[in-house]
Amino acid sequence: MAERAEVFTKVAALMAKHFDVPQDSIKDETNLVDDLQADSIKIMELILDMEDEFDIEVSDEEAEKITTVGQVVDYLASL
Repeated sequence: MAERAEVFTKVAALMAKHFDVPQDSIKDETNLVDDLQADSIKIMELILDMEDEFDIEVSDEEAEKITTVGQVVDYLASL
């Protein structure tokens, strides 16, 4: 599960920068909308950053299912 931890660290760093919050405040259960006040534009920008960082493509259908940091990490770790 070291790979998931590595993905979490990268995701937390991206989110901290993106949402201007301390990296250590990002947890698996952090909700993108409720906790980080992410609107659809912020979420789209975050997805674009993650696609660049991880060299992947996230479909709109997948993006719509993801609501927490843990779900983001699990999705990326499964690729």
